[in-house]
Amino acid sequence: RFDIKMQYKQLRVWNLKLSDAGIYTCEYGSRKVHTSLHLFKLTISLDGHFLQNEVPELILMQNSSSALPNLNITLFDSNNNRVTPELQNKSRQKYIVNLKKLEAMDSGTWVCQVRSDSPLINQNISFAVKVLGFQNPDLERKYATVDSTVVLSWRLNSQKIKWKEGFTGQLKWKQQESAKAHELLDFNVTVQGQLYETEKTSTFLFEIPETKPESTIEVKLPKVHFNHSGQYQCQLEYQGRRAQSKIELVVMKVSANPVGPLSRGDNMTLTCQVSGPLPPNAYLCWERVNGTKMDIKNSKQREVKLEVNISAAGLWRCHLIEDNDRKMSLHYHVEEAPVWVNYVIIGASVGGSLLVFALGCLCIISGISWHRRRQRAKRMAQAREYLLENKTCQCQQ
Repeated sequence: RFDIKMQYKQLRVWNLKLSDAGIYTCEYGSRKVHTSLHLFKLTISLDGHFLQNEVPELILMQNSSSALPNLNITLFDSNNNRVTPELQNKSRQKYIVNLKKLEAMDSGTWVCQVRSDSPLINQNISFAVKVLGFQNPDLERKYATVDSTVVLSWRLNSQKIKWKEGFTGQLKWKQQESAKAHELLDFNVTVQGQLYETEKTSTFLFEIPETKPESTIEVKLPKVHFNHSGQYQCQLEYQGRRAQSKIELVVMKVSANPVGPLSRGDNMTLTCQVSGPLPPNAYLCWERVNGTKMDIKNSKQREVKLEVNISAAGLWRCHLIEDNDRKMSLHYHVEEAPVWVNYVIIGASVGGSLLVFALGCLCIISGISWHRRRQRAKRMAQAREYLLENKTCQCQQ
């Protein structure tokens, strides 16, 4: 491990170890020159290969022939941003620090800056960090209306950071946090960076697009149903460790009661509903296109259902608004019944009333006639009875 160049009076040492620290003396004739070698050793946990949201551990050790100084340690991430580490153990010989939770964008070359006033030390030690994960946020919310088409995608950063080892993963869906998860597909990425996907048996209707960006997990819902809402969780696994990213799909639907054209003077109830839960700053809004302020109705924040009673036909729209931003809208066209339909309805109503009146009159007349017939029959019976009584009396005389 040693090499001496006499003409330059140089000593070269390869693969330095902490035990190589000490005082080195160069003798040349009657002259002696002493050089003190102070050594640092920086190690990073997991050999610098992490998944997102993991916390690396750094160990900095020093050795010298003289008394070990008290060190000040400053870290800079791959974007040259200063990072404040959490000191776990501190001794003059060994410093153990924890970094922040890593994100996929933290991959790159980091710098550990070591300083001391006595003796004067100002040393920068570089180390590599690779963070395997998704370029998506940990939780993303996506919006879709019923019967629309939506594409959900997760972008892996494996090729971007030149990850040289294979890993696997899977995509799952569940409608609610407490519900059972359904596996949609498995995937694996080879050492060469090639992505292979396997669709799992499922009654869930989705497609895997034939063309998509590299290192991207993607599913397409060609016709969204209301019960397609929920959490879509993409998870990758490497050496028994896991990282995940979720997309929460929020679906909107509208309906009317009763269904059909709106006649003049009648009312209709329009219902707008979204799959929840919603963030605290989100609400629903019904409005009539080209209407007035009276045709606008807002829900309370986080309410997932809004009903409005209307008497005016036209185009009505329901909006989901979050932070004054319209995330999605769905319209419902309320048709006005034709005038002849109104006349038919009025005529039917009048005709029905007249029919009821005529039936009532007929019933009264029939009742009176029946009552008269009954009275006439009663009088005839009384007359017959009277005649019989008179004949009986004449025979007795």
